Amino acid sequence: MDFAAVYHKTSEQMSYPLDEDRLIVNLKTGYDVKRVFIIHGDPFDAGILGGSERWSGQRKEIVYKKRLPHQLWWTTTLNPPYKRCKYYFELHTDGEVWYYFEDGFLTEEQVNMPGRLLQYFIVPWMNPADVNRTPSWVNDTVWYQIFPDRFCNGTPDRDDPDILPWQTGPVTNKEKYGGDLEGIRGKLPYLKDLGITGIYLNPIMEAETNHKYDTKDYTKIDPSFGDNAGMRRLVDNAHSMGIRVMVDAVFNHCGRKFAPWLDVLEKGADSPYSGWFMVNDWSQIAKTGNTRDGRFYSFAFADWMPKLNTNNPEVIDYFCGVCEQWIREFDIDAIRFDVGNEVSHRFLKEMRRRLKRIRPDIYLLGEIWHDASQWLMGDEYDSVMNYPLMSGIHDYFLDASMDKKELEYMVNRCYTMYMQQNNNVLFNLLDSHDTERLMNRFHDPDIFYQQLAVLFTLPGSPCIYYGTEIAMEGGFDPDCRRCMPWDEIGTAENQEKIGLMKQLIRIRQTEETCRSPHFHFPNQYPDRRCVEYIKLDPDNRELEVVLNCSDGPLNVGEGGEILFARKYDGGILEKNGTLIRKKAL
Repeated sequence: MDFAAVYHKTSEQMSYPLDEDRLIVNLKTGYDVKRVFIIHGDPFDAGILGGSERWSGQRKEIVYKKRLPHQLWWTTTLNPPYKRCKYYFELHTDGEVWYYFEDGFLTEEQVNMPGRLLQYFIVPWMNPADVNRTPSWVNDTVWYQIFPDRFCNGTPDRDDPDILPWQTGPVTNKEKYGGDLEGIRGKLPYLKDLGITGIYLNPIMEAETNHKYDTKDYTKIDPSFGDNAGMRRLVDNAHSMGIRVMVDAVFNHCGRKFAPWLDVLEKGADSPYSGWFMVNDWSQIAKTGNTRDGRFYSFAFADWMPKLNTNNPEVIDYFCGVCEQWIREFDIDAIRFDVGNEVSHRFLKEMRRRLKRIRPDIYLLGEIWHDASQWLMGDEYDSVMNYPLMSGIHDYFLDASMDKKELEYMVNRCYTMYMQQNNNVLFNLLDSHDTERLMNRFHDPDIFYQQLAVLFTLPGSPCIYYGTEIAMEGGFDPDCRRCMPWDEIGTAENQEKIGLMKQLIRIRQTEETCRSPHFHFPNQYPDRRCVEYIKLDPDNRELEVVLNCSDGPLNVGEGGEILFARKYDGGILEKNGTLIRKKAL
């Protein structure tokens, strides 16, 4: 047996309570392991720990598994009656049987050796306070991301002189086009008709730039967008239409005109806010009032964004208070934390404690582009933006040398990094204000809809970027932030595209199977670039997703109820075709 490939620990995403009653246990093995059993039971079934009684446990086969590039991921769910559990694993290869304990591998003879002190895996108590809880409503939500300045100008009569006429085509970060909260509010019926049930707003607090990631005042809506009362009207109207609202929180850095930073520039180390910022050389600041020296700023950003010290108790208290104000004043449902991996763990733990106390179902989302396990233990974020999934999908369609099994490995990796409750509320996206637009990547509508089919059928909560419903184009940041072409929405071509987006959203909302966390890749079609996966609901009803990424037509058969199809007829799926169908019972 490949011992080096076997791994388990009683923590993080490998052994955790799904809720007060169910314990999820996961195990990694090599491909040489063909069957796995778990022997489990209450630690005290045979008496107190350390006694002479021999513990036995119940033997259960683990049947669910996912394929990773070099390992198998085995999953089972236990229901410990007393909320505690002791267990070990029985591993079968073609010619061997080994028993896996916390301290290693034993033969059957060693397991049964009289007097041997076996080191079992132990879950001492599934403490309800330690269960990782995420807001259930998020899994049912279809998000629509809005970059406010470029979405809709609802008050053109109040435009400042620096506001440019609304236009289509390429943009930079310098222009301002007058998009505002009233414009968003006026388009809520459009979003509701599209099927949207959540909007994610890029920063709306007062700032100098059009993108507002350089915050000046965290308590005040930027005047170019409206005012605090207007924000409350927007949220109230959205709620009346069944649409939740998420705002952007920029707490890793601030703008150069944030009042505490101005005080630091004036007074240097003598400022009462001196501990609020990551500053290397106070004598230099006090001497020159330098606002351009990169040593005083976050290296991840332009030099006009001072980096906040989110370990400082005053900073933590201040920004927790800011978010509490947003909840109480605006009635928001969710907060997205910009640069979520650079804000301190101490900051996030306190933020979660305080916000969940006043709104238990608020959704706390981190912007993290890599494995975010350490932020998803149940005491910081509820979930993260699923950029690994976005990148993996893009790379598969870009690289024709990749076999379909590599897409399977990528998807499985994304859904084995975290606990199931985090997977249920992952923020799945294919593009955003930070990336090239989806349609720009291949300029092929068939590939465009293949990727959207994946977005709307995998676990988590899907998000489309404004304009994606009409396959809007745009290059890398900042060109991905073009103005929404409202004058062109009514064309026959755009209405057809909107109809397709409505179809995908409706499938997501009406088919429980789409929202289910359970899926597998049967690989029954022989072509190496024909992707197929099956989604399962709690009653084992099946939904099949088939994507023909090969160079020619494929026979995928007929049957089942077709929910969405492109380039499919009579059992033949053409090149770059998409098929979503219910499997016949």
